[in-house]
Amino acid sequence: MAVKKVEKIWMNGKLVDWDDAKVHVLSHVIHYGSSWFEGIRCYDTKKGSAIFRLDEHLKRLEISAKIYRATIPYSAEQLKQAVVETIKANKMRACYIRPVVYRGYGDVGVNPLNNPVDTAIAVWDWGQYLGSDAVQDGIDVCVSSWRRPLPDTFPTMAKTGGNYMNSQLIKLEAIANGYTEGIALDSNGYISEGSGENIFVVFNNVLYTTPLHAAILPGITRTSVMQLAMDAGIEVREEVLLRDVLYAADEVFFTGTAAEITPIRSVDKMKVGTGKPGPITQQMQEAFFKIVKDGEDKHDWLTFVFD
Repeated sequence: MAVKKVEKIWMNGKLVDWDDAKVHVLSHVIHYGSSWFEGIRCYDTKKGSAIFRLDEHLKRLEISAKIYRATIPYSAEQLKQAVVETIKANKMRACYIRPVVYRGYGDVGVNPLNNPVDTAIAVWDWGQYLGSDAVQDGIDVCVSSWRRPLPDTFPTMAKTGGNYMNSQLIKLEAIANGYTEGIALDSNGYISEGSGENIFVVFNNVLYTTPLHAAILPGITRTSVMQLAMDAGIEVREEVLLRDVLYAADEVFFTGTAAEITPIRSVDKMKVGTGKPGPITQQMQEAFFKIVKDGEDKHDWLTFVFD
């Protein structure tokens, strides 16, 4: 899905024209993957344009950079204002938001400490990440042959550009074999997550999701769904999950900012449940979309763009 060009991108404290938002070819990020980013959505709710869980996303961005000993040269409040400013400058009612922090132009060695830490924020129109009918009908996925890294190799709590080379391998393998997405196992062979999504499994009326030590990114939508499930009186467990559970499950779904809540209708060509979105999946979708479409937000998760 090609990115639809808009007018302005925020770079290092000022708005620049889309075509002028450039980095030098010798920037550290290009050679060593030294970037940290977020994916955030702004929704055109019935109560106005609103960003979903902006504070939590910016906090995760700060933590991601900190793990790699990088300091973002802007406070969370400054970044929050910059996100709102960028949306307004592009006159967007709904959009996908991509803040990215990266090591810029300086030394070209592995040591990044003499390179500046640059910051940019882009927004664009982005529909359903996994396909136009994915949220309604579900998708077909496979278990990938590529695993998530050992806990002492890459910090999976950090949403960093370099980590997504692993995600690309998972995604490419899935597409090459005719699937929409792949599910990675962790280094011990237990379920981890999708290439860019967390995973939930419904089994015997209990909602399971994989824990942080299964090499997952601590997803913002993941924690939101856990809260919404508890609100509804559904038992939620974070547990290590065998691959077998994917085939025995009554329901399986992905969560993520881009994917939102996407049902999985088959795994490795084996039908999940009835092969259609199940009742708990639908209940979570309804609760989630009531917030981001209707603006009914008892958890104070929305930041409204226009006063």
